[in-house]
Amino acid sequence: MTVPAGAAGAAGVAGASGGTAAGAGPTAAADGATAADAVLAAVDLDAVEKAVREAAAAEILPRFRQLAAHEVIEKNGPHDLVTIADRRAEEHLTAALTALLPGSAVVGEEAVHADPRVLDALHGDAPVWIVDPVDGTRQFVHGDPGFSTLVALAHRGELLASWTYAPALEEMAVAVRGRGALLNGRRLRSGAPHEGKTLEVAMSHHDFTTVAEKRALSGLVCEGIAPRPCGSAGLEYLAIARGTLEATAFTWENPWDHAAGLLLVEEAGGSSMTLSGDPFRIAGGNTLPFTAARDTATARRILDLLAAPVA
Repeated sequence: MTVPAGAAGAAGVAGASGGTAAGAGPTAAADGATAADAVLAAVDLDAVEKAVREAAAAEILPRFRQLAAHEVIEKNGPHDLVTIADRRAEEHLTAALTALLPGSAVVGEEAVHADPRVLDALHGDAPVWIVDPVDGTRQFVHGDPGFSTLVALAHRGELLASWTYAPALEEMAVAVRGRGALLNGRRLRSGAPHEGKTLEVAMSHHDFTTVAEKRALSGLVCEGIAPRPCGSAGLEYLAIARGTLEATAFTWENPWDHAAGLLLVEEAGGSSMTLSGDPFRIAGGNTLPFTAARDTATARRILDLLAAPVA
């Protein structure tokens, strides 16, 4: 995926592909450049997109609607599932992504489940790939095409690039910091809701929320707001970026669920913030709930409602 120059604002846009060959690690930043620039220059972003597509083609799509009972396992309860596709796709991506950017680390959902210390990479100095191999595992298990593969590249807490791929829907969204966002090669613009429109808000599913979280989310049950449970978080973020969903309201901060989508929304012109009004930190410690929305005014409206739930 190459982002066309000049398509993301007055400052112009460089091509999305890195300038060095795959296999070259990040080097010291040149004069006037940042460490983030050096990381982006060290990886071929088109090759990353290819790797994401290949992982889905090899490990996910062949198992879609073909899972055997023993290939679906409960992790922390009946609503928290993992499949052989999740595990194999994450292994595939871990190998491919670290080969594309030597010296980088991977924080993947399944690796963290096996060893929570994997999350420590988010606090380090090495570039980090944040991976959710199958976002929307419940949908995947039930044969619903509304699942996605999410990959984000971050460095020292800053999101640099992201890939949101819905293989069963044949949709690939790519965002690069400062260069905009594309969906299947077309520019994404979140826009703003029409004045007086009832706002559709995708919120944390009740199966995954505590009593306190349900109370906070109850603030969205009011005139002018149409809340509904979210599906694949990655696809909800994509809906905001393309202007077909107004906002989200989430009560959890797992980085693999949010990193790719937050950058996608931002590069499409949207906004996100936590209940404290601060930006979302991918390394954790956020004041929850938080929201992503088509514009800043909508984000602030959602946060005001979350801060004042019904009695």
